[in-house]
This record gives sequence, C-alpha cells and structure tokens, in this order.
Amino acid sequence: MLMGNFLKNRKSIRDYKKKKLDNKVMEDVKVLFEEILEEANNKYLDFILFEDGDKIYNSLKGIGGYAGVMVESPHYIGIRLKEVNEESIIKASYFTEKLMGNLSNLNLGSCWLGIKNVDKDIRANVLGEENKNIAYLVAFGYPKAKNPFINESSSSRLGVDEIVFKEELGKPIDIIELENRGLDDLFYYVRFAPSSFNRQPWRFILEKDKVLLLLAYSEEKEINLMDAGIIMYYFEELAKTIGINNRWELIQQEDIVDGDIKYKYIGEFSL
Repeated sequence: MLMGNFLKNRKSIRDYKKKKLDNKVMEDVKVLFEEILEEANNKYLDFILFEDGDKIYNSLKGIGGYAGVMVESPHYIGIRLKEVNEESIIKASYFTEKLMGNLSNLNLGSCWLGIKNVDKDIRANVLGEENKNIAYLVAFGYPKAKNPFINESSSSRLGVDEIVFKEELGKPIDIIELENRGLDDLFYYVRFAPSSFNRQPWRFILEKDKVLLLLAYSEEKEINLMDAGIIMYYFEELAKTIGINNRWELIQQEDIVDGDIKYKYIGEFSL
C-alpha cells in the first residue's frame, strides 16, 4: 500500500556510517535546501549545513540530542528560524520534515535532535554566534546496515478512536463512517508520525467537509509546536495517496480546556 510504503521509508535513523557524503550527493542535498526554501517562499527558516559532524557531536554529547542523547552522524543541519513566532515554528517543522523525506530519496537517513536546552554560549561556540538561537538540528548521513533477521521494536501508538472525533472533541466517531468516507487508512497510518517524546499530542475533529487539528498539552507536558508541523506534513502526504491534494490552513481559536488538559487549535484541512 502506498501509505505503508511512505511511512516505511520515513523512519528516524540514529545509527550512521562514519563515511562522509561524496561531493555529488552533498550538492544534491544543497539543491534540496534551495527547492524547499523556495517552496516556503524563503520565509520562516534557513537550513544551515554543518559538514564537520565530529565537532558538533563531541561538543553536544551529553547535553543535547534525541530525548537527551546525542546522535553521532557525519553531518548536521541547523534549523534557523527567521522569526520566532508560532507560524514560523509550525512551518519550519513542516518544511524540515519534507526535507527529511527527500533525503530518504537519496538513500540518506535523518533524525531530529533537540538542543534548545543547551546553553546559548555553548551553541554560539559550536554553531557560530549567528546560530546561537538554533533549537533543533537534523542528523543525516548514510545509515548503518541492519540485521534483516532482527525485528525492530516499535513504540506504542494511540488508537484511532483516541485521536479522531466527530464534530466535537470527545465525541467518538464510528470506524464505519471513516471507512465509508475513505478516511480509515489515512487516520490509521498518520498515528505513526513522529512526535516529541512519542507523546502523540494530535487530535482531529472530523466535520462534514473538513478536518480540524488540535494539540493536547498540560502543565506537565508543555506544548511543542514542532509536532504540529510534522503531523501536518504526514497528513498531507498520506492524503495524496487517496487523491486528496489540499493543504492545511492555520487557524486561531480559543483553546479548549478539559480539566488539566488543554487543546490548542492549529489548522483546518478541507476534504
């Protein structure tokens, strides 16, 4: 199935060969930068290439990375926002996830790394003064070969009934209705999109002619708008496999409060 193949090729890679990219492949990567930034109308973000992976890894080991663990790779990409606001954060994560998908087409692996809790003086020293506000890196390179006879472990996922609702949050939707509308596979597979700490904060409200996206958060689990851009990218790509070629539109509405949990409206997608 097209959806399954798309997700199979989008796994985060955390083990890389030490081999650096050859000049041709690196030029192809730089072309991807240009193409995606052009699609973003040169707004929201810049991709900053760090070719000296050893310096980045040795400097950030133990203080930044994937769930706090630094991933060693031959190269890294810095995600530098042009402005720090909600739209830029969401759009930056959307276009970065798209870049990572395109890197996989070059047979390269990639992985998100968080460094926003690293002291800015350290970031300035490692990444350059002009890049001290970079909060996220992408590790990338040639993936190490894996034993095909060992099944990879997978993280647990919320059920469709826990993230998709009918017309209002908390109102369950019948799987038969999703099947009749041809949306059952889309919502089944979109659950496998990555999220910070695998919190899977996305919630979808299905209406007659559109889908609303919200993010769940609380005092203990603060909102991460990067998760919004990532799920928007996955949703759009999966929707294309069933002939729906629309895009998310960001919206502003008052948060929904349900006890200790709050839900922030992010966007709407026309069906």
